Amino acid sequence: MISALARWLSQGSAPIAPKVPFRVVGDIHGRSDLLSRVLIRPGPPLVCVGDYIDRGPDSAGVLRSLAARPGIVCLMGNHEEMLLAFLDDPVRHGMRWLRHGGVQTLESFGVAVPSDPVLADSFTDLRNDLRGAMGGDLIDWLRNLPGLWRSGNVAVVHAAADPAQPLDAQTSGALRWGHPSFPATSRRDRIWIVHGHVIVPEPRIRGQVVSIDTGAWTTDQLTVAHVGPGGFRFETA
Repeated sequence: MISALARWLSQGSAPIAPKVPFRVVGDIHGRSDLLSRVLIRPGPPLVCVGDYIDRGPDSAGVLRSLAARPGIVCLMGNHEEMLLAFLDDPVRHGMRWLRHGGVQTLESFGVAVPSDPVLADSFTDLRNDLRGAMGGDLIDWLRNLPGLWRSGNVAVVHAAADPAQPLDAQTSGALRWGHPSFPATSRRDRIWIVHGHVIVPEPRIRGQVVSIDTGAWTTDQLTVAHVGPGGFRFETA
């Protein structure tokens, strides 16, 4: 069961004004068990901030579950970017991805990982096995994930948004990996930003930035932010 964590809040200079109420799901990182608790609970439409894979035990289950639900808005996180880079160039990007949780993702798709996969042939074989296990449809779904979603004056991103640039001029690097001026520098367009990527001990609102990555893969706490006119309410799965 998802339990309430926090009260409705309305702070900052700009009123919170989405066009419609919606929910934002924090970084899932392979925790299909926690995601399933969110999916069975009725409520407004869901937006997921990205980082569906790596670290936790069931990245395959998370991806397949989300891809089968076209009504859920799914953004791309930096871990999805690393997986796609591995698929495109396994020799160049393989070690980096494996060091950041790729081993768990490969294993969740039934791909056995050598204890020391340092040879080029090993990375290429892993890529080929993963490509076969995922299938073209799931890979294409990943490649087409957007970097940003917006309703009214509330935008959802994975990692950050450059406060000096309008939303339609954001780079994929800022959206997926972060930006040095975020969140310390306030935006001038009065837009609220909801994001994951950086683990916080509990959902946090500072200025007009809402942080909801509570480290589900290691804390067992997957945060869902309810966004409605006037405020936010937080729950955990």
